Amino acid sequence: MAKLGWKYALCLSSSIFFNILFLSFLLRPQEPRLTWSREAAREAEAIASLSCSGHGRAYLDGLVSQGKPVCLCHTCYEGPDCSDFSPGCPADVDSGDPLFLEPYWMRHAASSAILVAGYHRMSYRYNDSTISTELQKQILQLHAVVGNANTTGRFMVFGTGSTQLLYAAVNALSRDASPSPASVVTAFPFYSVYETQTNLFNSLNSKWQGDSAQWKNVSNPSTNVIEFVTSPNNPDCKLREPVLSGPNVKTVHDHAYYWPHYTAIPAPANEDLMIFTISKITGHAGSRFGWALIKDERVYERMITYVTLNSIGVSHDTQLRALKLLKAIQKDGGKELFEFGYKTIRERWEKLSKRVSASKRFSVPKLAPRYCTYFQKITGPSPAYAWLKCENEEDKDCYAVLKAAGIIGRAGAVFGADSRYVRLSLLKSQDDFDLLMQRIESLVSEEDGPRSI
Repeated sequence: MAKLGWKYALCLSSSIFFNILFLSFLLRPQEPRLTWSREAAREAEAIASLSCSGHGRAYLDGLVSQGKPVCLCHTCYEGPDCSDFSPGCPADVDSGDPLFLEPYWMRHAASSAILVAGYHRMSYRYNDSTISTELQKQILQLHAVVGNANTTGRFMVFGTGSTQLLYAAVNALSRDASPSPASVVTAFPFYSVYETQTNLFNSLNSKWQGDSAQWKNVSNPSTNVIEFVTSPNNPDCKLREPVLSGPNVKTVHDHAYYWPHYTAIPAPANEDLMIFTISKITGHAGSRFGWALIKDERVYERMITYVTLNSIGVSHDTQLRALKLLKAIQKDGGKELFEFGYKTIRERWEKLSKRVSASKRFSVPKLAPRYCTYFQKITGPSPAYAWLKCENEEDKDCYAVLKAAGIIGRAGAVFGADSRYVRLSLLKSQDDFDLLMQRIESLVSEEDGPRSI
């Protein structure tokens, strides 16, 4: 009987234990069961898992052949899985496509992914606004952490990339220019969109007038002047200040590259009208999202009116993606993203400038190290572009010289500069940069002997 009592007690205690365990399982908070999102997530994962030999990418909205997604290959690669390299293909480093940040986002696919229902944000508006309040908060927080802009007392306008905002600013600042149109100027070499947009819209209130230098000796121009100041500058990546000043001069500060992976941040930008873009922060150029920080409420209201009439604001889908991306990078104050970006561009600049320094025929500017308040140390240059110059007298068309050697850059004339200059992008994929270095190596090795420049 004693043995039976012991066994009964053991069975009873085991039963109680498993019942408690079962009840705790039933009572614990259950994760919601995936329903409509399951198929979408499976499809996204399947596309993302395609390696395309590491030289391309497949996309949800890409081509499909025989029911299977097609790899979109990097420049100079082809074939079903992008494994075939075309040796005679030129190194195309013309565009500022920031694909160098793709490896970072591949490591952070989970924290940056979004999945929305078909009924997500179908309205034109977010309640009483066309912009996301949460996205505004993330932008303000990012500027505070990086220390690259004073946002106090500023109004914020969202735009379809910074491109839309650039002309929205011209439109707003030139409205008081009548009867004479405002003169739109900038220091050369300059980002060509300032000219092409002004000429394209052909407004009665503004007219492209070229180089700021031609107005420098005019102490108080009688007509209104709108000066674009790009800092760091595109194409030569130098930090810039306005050339002009005075009561009739209004300034638009384009700070697309004023982030720690492209330049040291000496102090917060503190101008009346500043424009930024997500494309050069996170690399998501195709999402088309930018913002302006504006001190003058009247200018702010005019820019809002322009954006609203032009595109009824920025896509809610774009704002959602921007919000997710900024949240993802700010989990550590942006440290990992900016360190990755800085290290990548810094190494590329060092390799290119070192090889060019052994050349008699070509040169790139010498950029000095500077103290960066974000990294809290002196950092070496990490420019988005190499502003290369052909030094030989006979090489008057540097773009043609490089093209003949299998390098496609952007001609200096596009930036209002001498044709001896060419802009080479350091922002594209690793494949593009590696091929650029191969072509540069071949060019320099053809020279008689090295010299320092």
